[in-house]
Amino acid sequence: MNPYIEILRPGNALMGAISIILVAIIDRTISIPIILAMIAVFFETAAGNVINDYFDYKIDLINKPERPIPSGRISLKNGKNYAYFLFFAGTVCGFLISYLTSNWIPFIIVLIADAILYLYAYKLKTTPLIGNLAVGFMTGFGFVFGGFTINNPDIITTSIFLGFFAFVMTTAREIVKDIEDVEGDKKDGARTLPIMIGKKIPAMLAAILIVVDCALCPLLFIYHIFGILYLAIIAIAVILFIYSAVLILKSQDEATAHKSSKFLKIGMLIAFLSFALGSII
Repeated sequence: MNPYIEILRPGNALMGAISIILVAIIDRTISIPIILAMIAVFFETAAGNVINDYFDYKIDLINKPERPIPSGRISLKNGKNYAYFLFFAGTVCGFLISYLTSNWIPFIIVLIADAILYLYAYKLKTTPLIGNLAVGFMTGFGFVFGGFTINNPDIITTSIFLGFFAFVMTTAREIVKDIEDVEGDKKDGARTLPIMIGKKIPAMLAAILIVVDCALCPLLFIYHIFGILYLAIIAIAVILFIYSAVLILKSQDEATAHKSSKFLKIGMLIAFLSFALGSII
């Protein structure tokens, strides 16, 4: 694979655009601003991946030498400039959305995303809990971005709720992943929450966040945002979420944390499916 494509982690970047697609499905709309929003999220996610590899260059020389920058297929300077270009491209898309819709909130959201993604790669990633919150925030931010791109009051409200759901569950999963990666993170000199205070309290925090999100799920049906199909599908996701919480509370060893993280990821994909289908039936 071409190193300049590989470093984008295109699969990961495309996954980032799912939030926009879901919001568009919920509103049953497609437009140039929506297409630009998908492209903007792709560029911003890709930029975050590249700048992350730039700042992780020394660590990756030891742990992941096959990646484009440490392997020498992309120079450090070119990697940095490539990230800046991607940030610029995403920002231009945000500007065009705001220009076309006469609503400058999407452009402001992209500028905030630029700052958070850069700061996460530079500093926040190694800050206990703040790094987890930053990843969760950016995941939820995609839904809000989609809502303000469409600029329909009802869709904006729904997108904020979905964004909050994604923020809480992603933060919980990031904490679980930190529990899983304790040994490797110690070697890298990282200062994650499980390393700083042990695994038990972070496990309890992750479980609390999971339960809070599960408790909020029925509200989308109760307030007639989604139909009965949503309720049927989200129930499957909730079972997986609760099972994940039970797993991580029972044991915080690497294998169990990996299992919990995997079920959380599957549950989130099912939850996103329930958002899309629940808006139809």
